[in-house]
Amino acid sequence: MRLSTGTSGGEPVRWQRATQSPLDSISYTDLYRRWEQGSWRATAIDFARDREQWQADFSDFERKAAAWNYALFLWGEDAVTHGLSPYIEAAPLEEQKYFLATQQADEARHAVFFNRFMHEVAGIGDGSVGAGLTEIRPQLSWGFEQVFGRLETICDELRRDPSIPRLAAAVTLYHLVIEATLAQTGQHFITSYLTERDLLPGFREGMENVEGDEQRHIGFGVKLLSDLRQMDPEVPHAVAEMLREVLPWTIAVLVPPGWDERYITAFGSSFEDLVETGLTSLMSKLRSSGMPLDELPGPSVLPVPGRARERAERSKRLLLCGYIGEKTGRPSVAPEDMRLLFETVATGLDSAAAAEPGVIQWEFSDADPWHIAVGEGSVTAQPGRAEDPPLTLRARFEDFVDLVAGRKDARRLLASGRLRARGNLRWVWRSRRMFPPL
Repeated sequence: MRLSTGTSGGEPVRWQRATQSPLDSISYTDLYRRWEQGSWRATAIDFARDREQWQADFSDFERKAAAWNYALFLWGEDAVTHGLSPYIEAAPLEEQKYFLATQQADEARHAVFFNRFMHEVAGIGDGSVGAGLTEIRPQLSWGFEQVFGRLETICDELRRDPSIPRLAAAVTLYHLVIEATLAQTGQHFITSYLTERDLLPGFREGMENVEGDEQRHIGFGVKLLSDLRQMDPEVPHAVAEMLREVLPWTIAVLVPPGWDERYITAFGSSFEDLVETGLTSLMSKLRSSGMPLDELPGPSVLPVPGRARERAERSKRLLLCGYIGEKTGRPSVAPEDMRLLFETVATGLDSAAAAEPGVIQWEFSDADPWHIAVGEGSVTAQPGRAEDPPLTLRARFEDFVDLVAGRKDARRLLASGRLRARGNLRWVWRSRRMFPPL
């Protein structure tokens, strides 16, 4: 048992850990010391050999595909450099603030490294970071823009409300989603194929240095989340809420331009490989923080059943069907695709919060009907109509999909009459915690 003190918003904070954690053996001072020992210079890396190989050993398409992938890193590193200031202010302990200051310096160094490569090797921009960012902006995926747009808003929220739950939500987005799920996956993908083909020695050296920094950042994020969880019982709820919001966007970050999967397969991996790696990393970090993904409070934060690989495959199908991610056309109404969608919706309901067993019936003007039966501890989805359901919802299937994907607001649909509810609304109100927040 250990008693620690710190400050939050100028007030003393005290918390007590009931049990020992492996994270207790890692101190914030030790993480700072590792930063001092792992220093490297982004401006000292030699790209001479890289320039030769970029032209001689990469095909035209490989150069295009690699530039797209590396562009995401340049934009991301610049964005997180700006985003760390409110984290520093909100951190409860001085040692945490000091480490976060080193992380901000790391992120700036990463941005310098990627900008140098993009200009000196790939020929993008005029050498200034601003010009490089302007040129790569059109290459950012829809999912990427959603995730990093949320980073901007959570930073604003953290400035206004530097509370422990808000800080936990922000750390979840930054350290666990952006760094552990996206960046670490991308780094492993890139260094693997460059090492296998013995290409771009300067870029590979820089990427290995970036990986070392990111591992230290992620370790800090996991430890901080674990400590914040001991300080405030609302932390798991804040973590769940953030993940429920951003995970559909996170999966869409990896969608290549025009869904041309050669942008990934040209280098020996698949879309499913990357999603699986990212999900595995996220689940591991959450377990280490004491908040396993599938044990977070409320409705499932990732309502796609199965192991990481199955979740990756099903998530890709949900994207291709237009059920999540960027809206590019009308969603699929094929029976098997609708089954996947309704099984996902059913998994996203917290049956333990239902006031009593019941059935939710969906009637669509542009697709076949479906219903979900909520029992005691179980939820099942079936096509067709149920007998005497306590709740019937009527809408266009396309509007329903937009609602599930977070592209439309339920209150607006209800107000406009595009979503109509009929039946036992008292049951709905008493069971409201069963549904994901809209």
